[in-house]
Amino acid sequence: MVRPDNDTYFMRMAELVATRSTCLRRNVGAVVVKEKRVLTTGYNGAPKGLRHCAEVGCVRLQNHIASGTRHELCRGVHAEQNAVIQAAYFGVSIKDSTIYTTNYPCVMCAKILVNAGIKEIVYEEEYIDELSRKVLDESGVTVRRYVPAAPPTDE
Repeated sequence: MVRPDNDTYFMRMAELVATRSTCLRRNVGAVVVKEKRVLTTGYNGAPKGLRHCAEVGCVRLQNHIASGTRHELCRGVHAEQNAVIQAAYFGVSIKDSTIYTTNYPCVMCAKILVNAGIKEIVYEEEYIDELSRKVLDESGVTVRRYVPAAPPTDE
């Protein structure tokens, strides 16, 4: 039996959470973890009770808005934002926790994660947002890319 390491375990959870996304452009999942325990999850999509983008269309696609720009022109709430909101909604402290996210956070999410007290961000896929990188570099939050562990060999 091959048991996944903690990074693989939590990143696979983030990938599963991303399957709940209702975004037409990008499916993102996030899992907030502290002391090897899941605290909250989040995926990107329309706010609670609102129609999904699949029903009403994507403002960003319709207006040819480039990825990584004009984040405010979107119906959706980002996965990282939803994970932080879920913590606040249920009264769960995420101070000094780690967030596993399927994509590098945008600048809006980066600022929220810094202020929420997240100490580490583990991401899977790159996302071009230079201001986000600058904010996170200055903040002292540890940021690292998830690299899957090599499968064991029979040698």
